[in-house]
Amino acid sequence: MQPVDSLDAVARDDWDRVANPPGSEYDPFLSWDFLQALEQSGCVGNTTGWLPRHLLARNAAGRLRGAVPLYVKSHSMGEYVFDHAWADAYERAGGRYFPKLVTAVPFSPVTGRRILAGSEDLRRALVEATCDIARRWGVSGWHINFPAPDTLSEIASLGLLPRVDRQYVWRNPGYANYDGFLADLSSRKRKALRKERAAARAGITIEHLSGDQLRPEHWDVFFACYQETGSRKWGYPYLNRAFFDLLHQRMSDRVLLVMAKKDGRYIAAALNLIGSDALYGRYWGKLEDHPFLHFELCYHQAIDAAIERKLGRVEAGAQGEHKLARGYTPTEVHSAHFILDHGFRDAVAQYLDQEGAAVRADILAQAGESPYRKDRPA
Repeated sequence: MQPVDSLDAVARDDWDRVANPPGSEYDPFLSWDFLQALEQSGCVGNTTGWLPRHLLARNAAGRLRGAVPLYVKSHSMGEYVFDHAWADAYERAGGRYFPKLVTAVPFSPVTGRRILAGSEDLRRALVEATCDIARRWGVSGWHINFPAPDTLSEIASLGLLPRVDRQYVWRNPGYANYDGFLADLSSRKRKALRKERAAARAGITIEHLSGDQLRPEHWDVFFACYQETGSRKWGYPYLNRAFFDLLHQRMSDRVLLVMAKKDGRYIAAALNLIGSDALYGRYWGKLEDHPFLHFELCYHQAIDAAIERKLGRVEAGAQGEHKLARGYTPTEVHSAHFILDHGFRDAVAQYLDQEGAAVRADILAQAGESPYRKDRPA
């Protein structure tokens, strides 16, 4: 097992072979192109609080067999698994919460593979090796954000504490078009969404751009929109223009940019990435205010695109109860936490038991508020 400080130490094809193995669902966020672009652009690195230390497992011949995307973190920003209260409590008690280790896709609350190995034995060895690194490096712990549910039990069996949260996901049972989706809603909700979409698109044209359709001027508009949203929500955006240039150069066929135009001028944009069975909504922004335009570009147009591309779901990112009324259903997402201090670990474990019960109860309650017809086929 060997930690490396950059994906430049790994051949692109070698990384992609373990990150997106043949026969698995393709995850654009785990690709070498995406993760290395974060490093090359400087969005992660020495000055950002995201220090790459990816763990690699090679066989005797030097062939890459498995990996763990791993970062040393000096803060908790850009993770979307919120442990700020943990950090505050631990430090008030005299501990040092930072640095910590995090396995995640930076700035992307997307569920996927996190321990990148084909066999259970190798995944177990990678988890144990990362726990040992946490002990040797003197960090407070190791946190795995948004692991795929089918590996969560493996991870938890090795002593990591499971945590549950929720996101809102739209699922496609095979609709032919948006009207087919609307037919599954109650009459009142169906009328409300038609009215909302008509209002959002009044005087506005909408374009879907991908691959060779994308031009620098489209990215100029999108980046201005992205900065506008970042300045309102977080004080600064996490990603720079160099990252989006690399995304265009390397992954334009995996990008869907939904853009709104009024009077011949682009006024808003939403960026999605395309997996083999999912559309991932990532960033949105606007240069003008228009009623319901956020809902149209980020949620309704994403549904349109998923139906057209025959994708099984739309993952629209973290938080947002407003997604429920637009056909996105509450869905469990997870994280797992290795905490070295036993007393602190016990306190966090007790908290997670209570939090998990509350989250699951809330998911159940929200499912009862679903806009879908009660008599639609399961």
